[in-house]
Amino acid sequence: MAKFITFHILLIVQFLCVSNLFAQEDQNFSPPEKAPLVVASKAAGQIKIDGKLNESDWQKAEVITSFFKMEPRQGGDYLYDTKVSLLYDDKNLYVGAFCKDSLGRKGIRVQDLRRDFKWGENDIFFVQLDPQNLKQYCVSFQTTPYGNQRDLQNFNDSNTDNDWNALWSVRTHRTDSGYFAEFAIPFKSIRYDEVPDGQSPTWGITFSRLARRDYEQTVFPAIPQSFSPYRMTYAARLEGLELPEPSANVRIEPYTLYQYDQTEDGDTQNSTGELKLGGDVKWAINSHSVLDLTFNTDFAQADVDRAVNNLERFNIFFPERRQFFLENSGIWAGANNNSVVPFFSRKIGLNGSFNAEPARIDAGTRYTMRNEKLSIAGLYIHQAETDKSPGASFMAGRYLQNYGNENNVGVMVTHRLDQQSTKLGAQQSNNTTVSLDGFIRPNDEWEVSYLISGSRDNSNDTLGIAGTFFAGANSNKYYVGWRTNFVSEDYNPDMGFVFQKNVINHSPGGYYIWRPKNISWIRRWDPGAFINYYHDFDSPDNFQQANIYLFPVYIYFIDNSFLQYAIFPTWQNINFSFAPLGLSIPEGDYYYTRQQVNFRTNQSAKVSLTGSINWGGFYNGKRTTIEGGLRIAAIPHAALTVDYEYNKLTDIGEVPQQLKTHLTTIGSRFALNPRVQLSAFYQYNTFDEQGRWNVRASWEYQPLSFLYLVFNDTQIDGLDDPFSEQQFIGKLTFLKQF
Repeated sequence: MAKFITFHILLIVQFLCVSNLFAQEDQNFSPPEKAPLVVASKAAGQIKIDGKLNESDWQKAEVITSFFKMEPRQGGDYLYDTKVSLLYDDKNLYVGAFCKDSLGRKGIRVQDLRRDFKWGENDIFFVQLDPQNLKQYCVSFQTTPYGNQRDLQNFNDSNTDNDWNALWSVRTHRTDSGYFAEFAIPFKSIRYDEVPDGQSPTWGITFSRLARRDYEQTVFPAIPQSFSPYRMTYAARLEGLELPEPSANVRIEPYTLYQYDQTEDGDTQNSTGELKLGGDVKWAINSHSVLDLTFNTDFAQADVDRAVNNLERFNIFFPERRQFFLENSGIWAGANNNSVVPFFSRKIGLNGSFNAEPARIDAGTRYTMRNEKLSIAGLYIHQAETDKSPGASFMAGRYLQNYGNENNVGVMVTHRLDQQSTKLGAQQSNNTTVSLDGFIRPNDEWEVSYLISGSRDNSNDTLGIAGTFFAGANSNKYYVGWRTNFVSEDYNPDMGFVFQKNVINHSPGGYYIWRPKNISWIRRWDPGAFINYYHDFDSPDNFQQANIYLFPVYIYFIDNSFLQYAIFPTWQNINFSFAPLGLSIPEGDYYYTRQQVNFRTNQSAKVSLTGSINWGGFYNGKRTTIEGGLRIAAIPHAALTVDYEYNKLTDIGEVPQQLKTHLTTIGSRFALNPRVQLSAFYQYNTFDEQGRWNVRASWEYQPLSFLYLVFNDTQIDGLDDPFSEQQFIGKLTFLKQF
């Protein structure tokens, strides 16, 4: 008990020491009282989107050149000049940019040509728009020198929805002195307010560029290094637009699909073929409100999950990958938290659990409304009955009220109704959660977020609560924060996710950000520490687990390569049945120390590496984990990746045992251009002797209209009866916006 009390005291002392250490001046600055002005010009002629900017209208448009350097050092001169101009006509907003580079084509860094490419690996130019002047929200349109697209929504510069897709186009042109980018963003793809007669519209806008070779990021207008270009309180004012009246527009996306499945389970073989029809409809009722409808929904083209060997006591969070649920997902309570999530859409469309087979979604609808004062969302999905689960209805409702400059408070209700099924012998049951959450930003650096959720399950008539609290500050010189998560034993969100039940977790900590002026090859060095402490929810004196995460070496080099050395003193109390990877751990108290080295080389290079080694004690034995990754991307049109994980567990378990696992993943991606791509991966896990293939070809034959060809193959030899499944899918989607 004394050890546990000492540890609680250490939590508080550590947090206070870090807070005092970092309470110092830095280079942050407040938004200007009067935002810079950007004026868009109306095009007199037709603008052809070819990435060349050779129309006379571009030559006459106002040019923006006064960018501000964010990385690798804030402020001062920068190496890469950028010029941006804005045009518009009756249908589109046009953004034209020239990104100067002394090496021209030879200096370009682009890893692949996929849509929604990964941030930080490529040369990027991007523009952010806040058409309703909310200051808490923006949409971002991004491209590389090869013209692949990335679009997203961002909320409060803290929660990003990377899977939002809009209908827009971009083309680029590479030269010996840099590259051009030309965007056409339809006004129908942007939500904006109608302007009273006699007044001109004013939007918020920011531009940014990442010149990846030297990891130089510049932004217009000036935004502190500790924030991002999505911090719209710093945005410039975009004026000069003559907008068409915001009108209701409809986007339809029907699909047709053929799926063939063949399974072999022991001596049983089965094959089926099925033709499916379905689709989605999106109706922008007005500038604030959108209604989505989906019928006979299918996600056959979605990425599949990768295998994971879980050695910890916590549940693994697998992210959502299905487009209908990804869009506007940031509006739901708990969207930026992977520990306590009252609404987790992966519970929809499965016949019982995360690893279960898909269940058909008959139909669904989603409504979202957002303005400068509030947000409202509603969702209803009906899931069909399967051989393993009854039909079910999923409902979620959300209300969010904004107040002050960047604060909000909201409430959310979810309800799941599982229908009675005579065929399965299942009785009707229902589950409800009610959640209250909020976000507070008292100044530019500090933010506070909170969530408390209660659940009621009528199948066993139980009530439970869960929640999370976070307070932290982020500046150019430091980060400091405290997070607490709690989940009661009876909290059961049938439409949600929790990392563990009957637990309270405290995690205070922080780090110092040192940007050495006289060491040009180090971009930043962030030494620091975090504490993770877990105890029972219903018996706070009952300690579960704790560790101190100390990282004296945490270095980003000038090319954004990375090196970390960390040490983890760890305390464990195992008082329950626990068998990671089948090794039964004896009940009792354990103390051990683990060490870890992580590294990655320049991820924009033609050949890049990642790796880590984690070694030390592990309960009553020892564990060594080695991970490595290789990527070869000699040209943006082709990439090969190899990833490997090795676990060696020694003298672990009630009867000391040895266990070795090998998890190997090989992937490749080929692209004719950003619209025609082929990707494949193979993964084999020696633990359960499971191997699987996923091969996917896609052709975007017109904006957001696709032809997909998908092949999946799974072989599991580690079962009593070997299992295999092959699946072929052909899917055609068509998008039309009226």
